[in-house]
Amino acid sequence: MKSGIQIIGRTQHVSFPRLGIRMIEAKIDTGAYTGALHCHHISLINIKGTQVLQFFLLDPGHPEYNEKRIRFKKFEIRKIKNSFGESEERYVIKTTIQIGARRIKAHFSLTDRGSMKYPVLIGRRLLKNRYLVDVSARQLITVPQ
Repeated sequence: MKSGIQIIGRTQHVSFPRLGIRMIEAKIDTGAYTGALHCHHISLINIKGTQVLQFFLLDPGHPEYNEKRIRFKKFEIRKIKNSFGESEERYVIKTTIQIGARRIKAHFSLTDRGSMKYPVLIGRRLLKNRYLVDVSARQLITVPQ
């Protein structure tokens, strides 16, 4: 095994320091390329002549995150395959995710995951050369308090 690679379970508590989110449960999905973050009311707004991406975070497990407004000046629009294998255009942001003690800058598409069990999906792009997935386990890495 390569140096620095950790074993991670099929689910993992993660944090998004820049978004003010701590200890949110994520599904590790090696079939997905990019990660996804559950949110709603995703829109472009104009602030002083600049287009800004605005969205509201949702997490049924953490009511304090509901209706938390987030804005990004830097974002992309990409075609992403959804869980049914259909391509759709989504906004993608780059932000920091914390898994255990490790902080990683990664891309996350914004989507309504309300019908999914986990509000965050971590894809193989983030996992590559950092983690191996033990599908028989959950929560193998502890997030520092």
